[in-house]
Amino acid sequence: MPHRPIIPVWKNERMITMTVAEAMQARHSVRSYKDTPLGAEVISAMQKEIDACNKESGLHIQMAVDEPKAFDSFMAHYGKFSGVRNYIALIGKKGSDLDEKLGYYGERLVLLAQRLGLNTCWVAMTFGKNAAKSRCTIASGEKLVCVLSLGYGATQGTAHKSKSMDALCHTEGAMPEWFRKGMEAAMLAPTAMNQQKFLISLLGNNVTAKSLGGFYSKVDLGIIKYHFEMGAGKENFQWSK
Repeated sequence: MPHRPIIPVWKNERMITMTVAEAMQARHSVRSYKDTPLGAEVISAMQKEIDACNKESGLHIQMAVDEPKAFDSFMAHYGKFSGVRNYIALIGKKGSDLDEKLGYYGERLVLLAQRLGLNTCWVAMTFGKNAAKSRCTIASGEKLVCVLSLGYGATQGTAHKSKSMDALCHTEGAMPEWFRKGMEAAMLAPTAMNQQKFLISLLGNNVTAKSLGGFYSKVDLGIIKYHFEMGAGKENFQWSK
């Protein structure tokens, strides 16, 4: 994995350090959480990043703290969630690019949460959407697509087997080192049902990322693109459609 600058963040008045690359390696989906409240410093750090993402993207992402109702439903229990009292609601204006944009910025928040010592899970269906909507402000023309559970995990989750790099990408000629690093990061990206239905291709310095279909595939594509950028370095390539 590429070496990234260490960016300090605060947790309970103690400085912690973890690179984005280290967070990608350490982060796994967690569905069961301890009954430990989020500290004021952690809440502040997450809210600051949410505000930055919203300003940059035009999205309307919101955080709900100490709100258990969205995960006290039949669907949440069916999804084997327990102890979830905090979540991030991924909301934005309806449009063809909404899901991908929410995936991109949502994963940015997921990796910050990991660096703050928190755990997360992408949740598309198995939560109480009406309860979440009642806690959030959703303007006309906006849509709640999915949420991120947030808190201190009962475990750190487990890694899932990945497809081979050759099955997930295509290059013409020798693979540049920056592209390889981008792919290593993309292979760590969470995807719906862990199916990794994507293909990243390189032509010159232009890179394309395409979904191969499947459940919430556009959200997956945004997540994958964020991982690839963090691994490859945005200065080394341009996205091409």
